[in-house]
Amino acid sequence: MSGRLLTVDGLDGSGKATQTELLCEALNQRGIQLRRVSFPDYSSMSSAPVRMYLDGEFGSRPEEVNAYAASSFFAVDRFASYVRDWRKDYLEGTLIVADRYTTSNMIYQLPKLSKKDWDGFLQWLQDFEYEKLRLPRPDLTVYLEMPTEISQRLLDKRYQNGGKRDIHESNLGYLAACRESAAYAAGHLGWRTIACEEGQRLRKRKEIHEELLKLVLEEFHVKI
Repeated sequence: MSGRLLTVDGLDGSGKATQTELLCEALNQRGIQLRRVSFPDYSSMSSAPVRMYLDGEFGSRPEEVNAYAASSFFAVDRFASYVRDWRKDYLEGTLIVADRYTTSNMIYQLPKLSKKDWDGFLQWLQDFEYEKLRLPRPDLTVYLEMPTEISQRLLDKRYQNGGKRDIHESNLGYLAACRESAAYAAGHLGWRTIACEEGQRLRKRKEIHEELLKLVLEEFHVKI
């Protein structure tokens, strides 16, 4: 018996952590057994190459580390987390709710490649993580779609009291390209998309949460 894996993804500043937390609280209230995981796993040594990459130690621009190398940093961190932390629960039937997953490699690494190579990269990445590393394949991926301009404003609030943006967060042009690659991946891989903006208005957290919860309950056939 194996569990199920639900992934929530989106650009930096799209509210993934908040929506994942609200979702887990709502599912717990319904008696659903779950584990919440988040990537990168900064509490683990396995995230060291990820931190070095995002801190700019391999280059100040994302493109200075090719898509395949950067993807391997994040994939190894996931592998360590899975094997050491949540594989037993997953195999015993627990629902795993992930804030970011392999899907983030798709969003953030595709822009480094020519569009003619996007399909090949998606195939390579899925084979690498799901077949070679034997990480679970998501049963459902929900993409929180938010305009780059709005996510930037939210990031400004996050860092207004200090802290340094990573090489993704500090590059508006790159994030705009990532929004395009996310839409491409979502369309080709069957992700469910939730718009966080409506008519140039940022939707309220509760609105987004209620749509996400309804989607998840319906997808996993849980009585609402």
